[in-house]
Amino acid sequence: MTDAAGGALSAGTRLQKAMAAAGVASRRVSEQLIVEGRVEVNGQVVTELGTRIDPSTDLVSVDGVAVQLDTAKRYYMLNKPRGIVSSMRDEHGRPDLTRFTDELEERVFNVGRLDAETSGLLLLTNDGALAHVLAHPSFGVEKTYIAKVRGRVAPQSLQRLKQGIELDDGPISIDRGRILQKQPDDRYSMVEVTLHSGRNRIVRRMFDAVGHPVVDLVRRSFGPLTLGTLKSGAMRELTKVERGRLLTIARAADPARDGAEWNEGDE
Repeated sequence: MTDAAGGALSAGTRLQKAMAAAGVASRRVSEQLIVEGRVEVNGQVVTELGTRIDPSTDLVSVDGVAVQLDTAKRYYMLNKPRGIVSSMRDEHGRPDLTRFTDELEERVFNVGRLDAETSGLLLLTNDGALAHVLAHPSFGVEKTYIAKVRGRVAPQSLQRLKQGIELDDGPISIDRGRILQKQPDDRYSMVEVTLHSGRNRIVRRMFDAVGHPVVDLVRRSFGPLTLGTLKSGAMRELTKVERGRLLTIARAADPARDGAEWNEGDE
């Protein structure tokens, strides 16, 4: 970046060139963004066009959204089908994630897990630092699920889950919840819940505790990512906007919370 006197360092890459290479905008438009004071480097607004940065260490954001400068990092969204184990190599020989990742040039791994019978949004990446922030419940990254459960769910049951219940491994609560649909015969209900816990099979265990076993479970969102119309079994790279939102979360994370206890379980 710039030196202590505010002058541009001779080494490094010009900021507007790095922004253009990252796909923010053309070099000319990137220069305009810099002049308008919309670009920050390491948390400081930069308006000098001569500014140089080190793309491997400096952090750039535009309008408060992080820019991915390291093009070696890859981020994929998978709509995991039921019956697939959230592992890159299952020791029991069950179908795993390698059927989706074998043809990728880079080695990626899953961020958190979904149990074999849960479908939906799973993030795959080779960015270990970002994966830690997204998967660790102490950073408060929310996940939203649609659950088909047995019985007619009453508002009081959702209120219990919001207020918190006691499970074998400690207290737990959802952040939000709503009843989406009730069947006429009272056999099933469709419920949406949002929480940030990463404990093993937590959604299923919570509904079991209030007398509504889960029949089917789908994760629809993970942090700022939403499944949208991605078909079951399909995978795609994240868009520039999606990558920026994830990186913004990672950079805003408080490192002091890294030591919080966490057990990454199947959700």
